[in-house]
Amino acid sequence: MLTPAEWTVVALSLKVSLVAVLVTMPIAYGLAWVIARRRFPGRMLLDALVHLPLVLPPVVTGWLLLILLGRNGAIGGWLYETFGVTLVFNWTGAAVAAGVMALPLMVRAMRLSIEAVDRRLVGAARTLGASPWHAFLTITLPLSLPGIAAGAMLGFARSLGEFGATITFAANIAGETRTLPLAIYTGLQLPGAESAVTRLAVIAIVLSLGALLVSEWLVRRSQGSRAHVL
Repeated sequence: MLTPAEWTVVALSLKVSLVAVLVTMPIAYGLAWVIARRRFPGRMLLDALVHLPLVLPPVVTGWLLLILLGRNGAIGGWLYETFGVTLVFNWTGAAVAAGVMALPLMVRAMRLSIEAVDRRLVGAARTLGASPWHAFLTITLPLSLPGIAAGAMLGFARSLGEFGATITFAANIAGETRTLPLAIYTGLQLPGAESAVTRLAVIAIVLSLGALLVSEWLVRRSQGSRAHVL
């Protein structure tokens, strides 16, 4: 059985991961569509920047978030002075860090799904009088939904496991930013906390594995549906 403090950690982790995915999803899909469907100077650079969090040390990503979104940062200072919003050292900051780290995986899954949509279907809709927006809503978006769902599950799993950027940008505050990875790290520093670490680690493994299995199932279902149509 989990203690009340451990339930708080689990609930906070789920909240941070869900918010991170929901906020990041439209951004990820927009980037995936631009990279998949548009050809323009700087496309390769945009693709590289999107995937940069995958190869950067997470601590560096957290440091960059501090520079940009900290209270004295270029964007964070404006948010604080205009709206009184502070992202650093609270759960919303943890969600931002998790979303940034999950973005590359979400974009990749969605991009592959968009690229798998036959352009001839869109072209046929356009010749029948559909506007670009209508063709997108009725063809591209529905056919790429499995990729969106798979990307969301991958992003959720990645957000659950986020550590470096979160502890750098949002700190390790009990009840506020201490998610599962941070709680496990904290427990490893305390004598006699092995059982608590084990319980939290098992929960992290189960949640992450479940998200990955659902993502893989969605990808296979999408591939099967396309094969049936063809």
